[in-house]
Amino acid sequence: MIVTRRTTFRLYPTKSQEVKLHYWRRLHKDLYNACLYHRKTEYQRFGNSISYYDQQNILPEFKECWHEYKELGSQALQSTVKRVDYAFQRFFKGLSGYPKFKGARHYRGWTYPGISGWKAHTTGDNGYLELSNLGQIQIRGKARTWGTPTTCTIICQQGKWYVSITVNCEPQRKTGIGAVGLDFGTYHAIACSDGTIIDNPKLLANTQQKVEQASKKLRRKRAPNFKKKIKASKRWRKTRKQISKLQNKVANQRQDWQHKVSAQIIKSNSLVATEKLNITQMTRKAKKGSKRKHQKTGLNRSLLDVGIGNLTSLIKYKLSECNGVFVDVPLKIAPSQTCPNCGHKKKKELSERVHNCHNCNFTADRDVAAAMVMLDYAQALGTSVSNVDAEPLSKTTQYCGGFRQVQQMKRQKPRT
Repeated sequence: MIVTRRTTFRLYPTKSQEVKLHYWRRLHKDLYNACLYHRKTEYQRFGNSISYYDQQNILPEFKECWHEYKELGSQALQSTVKRVDYAFQRFFKGLSGYPKFKGARHYRGWTYPGISGWKAHTTGDNGYLELSNLGQIQIRGKARTWGTPTTCTIICQQGKWYVSITVNCEPQRKTGIGAVGLDFGTYHAIACSDGTIIDNPKLLANTQQKVEQASKKLRRKRAPNFKKKIKASKRWRKTRKQISKLQNKVANQRQDWQHKVSAQIIKSNSLVATEKLNITQMTRKAKKGSKRKHQKTGLNRSLLDVGIGNLTSLIKYKLSECNGVFVDVPLKIAPSQTCPNCGHKKKKELSERVHNCHNCNFTADRDVAAAMVMLDYAQALGTSVSNVDAEPLSKTTQYCGGFRQVQQMKRQKPRT
């Protein structure tokens, strides 16, 4: 089965290439802001709704007026215009706020949605990236599975350049014949039904003190104020970079830990069952006037530090590579309140960390017992287990218009 996978490589441009990359990034940022301004003013002043096709068909005339955009490539410019349309589609569907103008610091890069304008001279292990009107740039990194490159995204992060390439490939992953139930939490990151417990790495907690110290220094520096036309001081920018570097390091460590844990689980289990959690609802802010506001903030931070949502997604896609089965156990089963030995239900407080059944005298760790209940539920489904994976984790996915949808629609002619 051919699927799409993404691999990120580190770019090592020369000084002249890096100057040009920064210049191209600013051009794409200006185009994004121009398209946003065009949509906003046309609707506010004249009541006209501008579509993606309207702005896409203006691009040839736009490049004749602004010659510096000719070397960027038509498909890359179309991708930036589509990015504005995507932001508005998300706003109309209530998935995000109204699109905002972006500064150079917040605009990270651009995308080549097709195979035009770039070429990857690699087999997935280091190599070179060739960009039109720029030349070859050395890349370093290794892909687990390589195939036919389809899209390319150039990203600038923390002063370093990266390229994210999507490929169509046939991934192969080995797995065992075992089955396991997983219970996610904050006390234990993961409790398995076989008694294995994976502790919470507490990556953010280990770095939190350094972040707080740097944030304290940041508050003493001159911060930028757009309304008062005050620029940020050099020391403010330097301290802000230090905080971003610490936060980025934690994010990379978390992602590395999640990949290793998910691969370890899939290596010996082809059936994985876990509770269907709504992370968005679980990590909402405490209500206004709540007396347990600080406790809720700490709980949210611990949940997000584990990254349950992303960890579940990693397990899902790795199971699909080895034709495994993933089961979402509904909340009505109440795994943490049910005895895995006799099925007797009794409400427990969060402080009770040991499951003690008064009906059958079965004793086990609370999280391990919950994982055992999930596994029993998945195995009891029998032949219908393949249908469970079709249920989404939360609400139904809403498509906001990507290039695949654009290609299927008839291209509209420019308005006269």
